[in-house]
Amino acid sequence: MPMTPLGWLAALASALVLAIFLVTIAALRERRRGTTVRDVVLLVPDVLHLLLRLVRDRSLPNSVRLRIAAAVLYNVQPINVIPDFVPVIGFADNIAVILWAVRAVVRRCGDESLARNWPGSPERLALLIKFAGGPREPAPR
Repeated sequence: MPMTPLGWLAALASALVLAIFLVTIAALRERRRGTTVRDVVLLVPDVLHLLLRLVRDRSLPNSVRLRIAAAVLYNVQPINVIPDFVPVIGFADNIAVILWAVRAVVRRCGDESLARNWPGSPERLALLIKFAGGPREPAPR
């Protein structure tokens, strides 16, 4: 059954509310570590730009570019493992798929590939790599 315009609007509104909720939780968690709320909020559009740039980056292996394309396609199509209209957890699978794709870039291509395509600040890139399970910062001595 095709989705009506009202359905699309409701899905978009739900996505926005959930994104704000998740960004708020992440911001509160990271604020204790010195990360600003602004950096966490600006991470969302930066990640979208990053994924689009990575898909077009011919220096990346095709397997990594396909994984990124799959993550983008998974997030734009209306049918997910966890339906997007489910409160709070509806977009958890979307975020997990994006982190899965970013983690592939970090592990297979290194941080340099992300840095070359990253549209935001180096601090937000470090935050994304941390969220994606990349290299951790050394513990203070």
